[in-house]
Amino acid sequence: MDSTRRRRPTADAADEDAELFWERHYRTRRTWDAHVNPLLAETAAPLRPGTALDLGCGAGGDAIWLAQRGWHVTAVDISTTAVERVRERARDLGVADRVATEQHDLARSFPAGQFDLVTAQYFHTPFPLLRSRVLRTAARALRPGGLLLIVDHGSTAPWSWNQDPDIHYPTPTEIAAELDLDPAHWSVLRADMPRRRATGPAGETATVIDNILLVQRTAG
Repeated sequence: MDSTRRRRPTADAADEDAELFWERHYRTRRTWDAHVNPLLAETAAPLRPGTALDLGCGAGGDAIWLAQRGWHVTAVDISTTAVERVRERARDLGVADRVATEQHDLARSFPAGQFDLVTAQYFHTPFPLLRSRVLRTAARALRPGGLLLIVDHGSTAPWSWNQDPDIHYPTPTEIAAELDLDPAHWSVLRADMPRRRATGPAGETATVIDNILLVQRTAG
C-alpha cells in the first residue's frame, strides 16, 4: 500500500463496506505517479528476480518497479479500479508481460501460487482485518528460500489519517510473535525500526519510523 497518500477515513468507516470504501478512494485519486517504497527497493535490489506478490498494491509503484527489474509480479488490491489502473500503467511502461493483477479482499480470498518474494508495505486498513492470518498465508505461499517483507508504520506522520496520540504501533518482534511461524520452516532475517525522511502528499517532510520484519522460508 502507498505509505503517504492514504485517505482519511470518515467517521462511519467502520460501518462501511471495505471494498466500496477503497474503490471510491482509487476512483477519486487524482494522480497515479506512485514510486517504489524505499525499504522494498533496499531489500529487493540485490536479489535475483523471480516471482513476487504485492499485497495491497494500491497505485502500483512497487509492482512496476519490480517488473522493470525483471520480476514477474502478481499485484493484488481490494479495489478493482486500482488493479485496472496498475494493469494499464504496466502496459504503458512496457512491462505488461511481467505484471498480473488480481482483485482480492484478502479477508476472504488469497491469490494462488508460490512466490520468491511477498511484499506487504504499510498493510493497514481502518476496517477489521485478521492481518496476522493474511500474513501467515503469505508466508506459506513462499517457495523455500523466499522472503516475506513486512514494512509497517512505526510512528505517526503529520499527514497520517490516524492522529491518535495513544496509538500503539506493533514492533517487529510483536509482529513476528503474532505470526507464530514455526522456526523450523521460517527464520527472521531482519527485525528493526529505522528512521528516514519521508515526504507527504502535499510535499511536506518529516522524520518517520518504519517497523521492518523480513522473514525467509527455510524449508518446505
